[in-house]
Amino acid sequence: MASYKVEQLPSPLSVLGEGPHWDVERQSLYYNDIYGGSIHRYDYAENKTYNATIDGFPVISFIIPVKGNERHFIIGTDRKVTLVDWDGRSDKATFVRTVGEVEPTMEDNRFNDAKVDSKGRFYGGTMRLEAKGDIFEMRLGTFYRYDAKQGKFVTLKQKIGVSNGLCWNEAGNLFYYIDSCDLDVKEYQVDANGDLSGERVVIDFRVNGEKPSFVPDGMTIDANGSLYVATFGGSTVYKVNSKTGKVELEIKLPCEQVTSAAFGGPNLDILYVTTAAKEFKSPQPAPAGALFAVTGLGVKGTPMFPVDLS
Repeated sequence: MASYKVEQLPSPLSVLGEGPHWDVERQSLYYNDIYGGSIHRYDYAENKTYNATIDGFPVISFIIPVKGNERHFIIGTDRKVTLVDWDGRSDKATFVRTVGEVEPTMEDNRFNDAKVDSKGRFYGGTMRLEAKGDIFEMRLGTFYRYDAKQGKFVTLKQKIGVSNGLCWNEAGNLFYYIDSCDLDVKEYQVDANGDLSGERVVIDFRVNGEKPSFVPDGMTIDANGSLYVATFGGSTVYKVNSKTGKVELEIKLPCEQVTSAAFGGPNLDILYVTTAAKEFKSPQPAPAGALFAVTGLGVKGTPMFPVDLS
């Protein structure tokens, strides 16, 4: 079994750190603080994190680079996908335009996790705002992909509790998805259009039908097809065999609210992990909210991709 090392990186303590995206060209990890209303770039070479806010956007659900323009990123704002301009160093980014909007009348919803497949297609889902009540109470979210050519969102799944962890295998024909309220990870087959079929439960985190002490949150995948599932409330990233559903490794973090993970670094062999200092629980003691790097796992991740808005 791999012996791993967990290191806290120089970064602000996020209220709700999320959305890690490794940019190969810039050798940087982009991520966001949802309720801190900020975007971040961890520069691998400098071992430094740059932070920015965008006037008028106090809640930011995700950040993803845009293909063809190194200053452009899409972020999640309420139920909109918003294009912003950022040089990656300044403490302010600027609004460019709204790319698209879903659920215009559902003011109690917001975008949550989002990612992009190898063809540059955006996938993201919504959830009811945590402040509106127990996340297990209502399933008002929807999971979408965005068709840039037609400028429209395509509905893939409905009645979602909390749309979360999403990733594809290296071949791009299998997709893995977490609705945190289902307490499991599901696999789907992906067709040429990017639509999903053939749902299969990979792992159910319930124990004898009982809820675990955590909810599965963000997720990534390695080149061997193993999944890495962050657990909000569980202080752990679980490495899961995507074929058998068996837990192969428990990666322990020094804080409770572990939100997401992404492979990065020059060799794609560092697992970057985001965490939360506070959501709707009492504030957690430091280093909760920090960005962490896990090394020594003996595996490599798969590349992440910018969104193609053309």
